[in-house]
Amino acid sequence: MNLMFKRLALLGAAMALCVVVLGAYVRLSDAGLGCPDWPGCYGTLTVPESQAAIAQAQANYPDSTLETAKAWKEMIHRYLAGTLGLVVLALFILAWKNKQQVKTSPWLTTALLGIVIFQAMLGMWTVTMLLKPAIVSAHLLGGMATLGLLVWIVHRHWGYYSASLVHPNHTRWLIRFGLVVLLMQIFLGGWTSTNYAALACTDFPTCHGAWMPAMDFKDAFHLMRELGQSADGGNLSLASLTAIQWTHRIGAVITLIYFGFLAIIGLKQTQLKMLSIALLAVLCLQISLGIANLLLHLPLVLAVAHNLGAAMLVVILVILNSKITASRLAT
Repeated sequence: MNLMFKRLALLGAAMALCVVVLGAYVRLSDAGLGCPDWPGCYGTLTVPESQAAIAQAQANYPDSTLETAKAWKEMIHRYLAGTLGLVVLALFILAWKNKQQVKTSPWLTTALLGIVIFQAMLGMWTVTMLLKPAIVSAHLLGGMATLGLLVWIVHRHWGYYSASLVHPNHTRWLIRFGLVVLLMQIFLGGWTSTNYAALACTDFPTCHGAWMPAMDFKDAFHLMRELGQSADGGNLSLASLTAIQWTHRIGAVITLIYFGFLAIIGLKQTQLKMLSIALLAVLCLQISLGIANLLLHLPLVLAVAHNLGAAMLVVILVILNSKITASRLAT
């Protein structure tokens, strides 16, 4: 039974990575509203294909134009996310039935199941609230949290870990805080993407030819506004979009410095050396992808790769934190 749990956790982590990347592809290819309803598509559990089905769909949803390719992108993402939800449910049941054998607390799978259920609700609100930035950004963070928890469970069952790998204790907390830094940067990246601010300025390293361009932070980070609108309901200004992108750039610099520091610490520890090298490699690749997306005007393949890079940083940081944490069964 424990082997089944381990294999399901590994499958779930792989699926979560695919869901995160596929979700980014759906959003970036402008297919997030490929289906105007939820959980089905134009009132069915699949995409209408026949002429009669398409005509019926358009009659039921006259304000939406059925684009089959976009609808399929959205539905494949939903199918995969739904399957992942079933895997998480199975992990929840197995963890509580075998709580003395599994190497993580069953409450962790309970939290994971709660996040997945909330993710489903966010997916619904993403459609019904027409890509409201706060909802879409929360959906991204929820996907990354799901991935992170599954990776943690996988590493606790398949990997090596010990609290004695790092000394002194403040080093452990520096590594822990890396997750906070990464979470904040992922939010800033998601906020930039969901507000379509990635190309608010296309020069680098300056922005509109200045190190400190004209910016409006009040509307830029007003969480409850609609897509493309300011807090008072007007159109979101270029200054607001610039503030969003510029903040993401500053966050990238902070993340680069902090993670570079963590990698230097890890390189001094034999058990953490390979992870630290991987952290440096993915970090450098992620920064390069961010600059390339800016200069090349956001090509789809590079934009999706940038999201994959963020997901890989989550994987590496979670494994790094797991490696320096004592066993639950040993305490």
